[in-house]
Amino acid sequence: MKTIALLLGMFITSLVAEAQDTDGITLTLTIENIISSEGNVLTALHSEETFMKGPGIQNKKEKAKQGSITVKFKNIAPGTYALSVLHDENENQKMDFEDNGMPKEKYAMSGTNGKMGPPSFSDVNFEVGEEDMNIHLKFE
Repeated sequence: MKTIALLLGMFITSLVAEAQDTDGITLTLTIENIISSEGNVLTALHSEETFMKGPGIQNKKEKAKQGSITVKFKNIAPGTYALSVLHDENENQKMDFEDNGMPKEKYAMSGTNGKMGPPSFSDVNFEVGEEDMNIHLKFE
């Protein structure tokens, strides 16, 4: 009897875990124009509350690969978000700057409109609805 109860408990737990894996949508991000395989590519999905204030609500680190890479953010609820991407070539987990304040490493953000200086959330945000999404960003 204990064995049946244990197996039933494991089965129910696996169903709950599987159901949690399918909550929300999947956002597939393709990052293009990676010019070297040095370091890592750091990506962050931000809400307005986390944007430009630290880690995003989901963060990913992938080994850099010349050309392009794909990153998936899963279980995203509908809402307004922004993406930030950094090619962290020296693997110090942060953006490095020249003495004049310009970034030393390549970066990209969703929805940028070419403005100089740090973007605001309204410059880079996008809407997530009820269906899976694909977004392409390119290092300039």
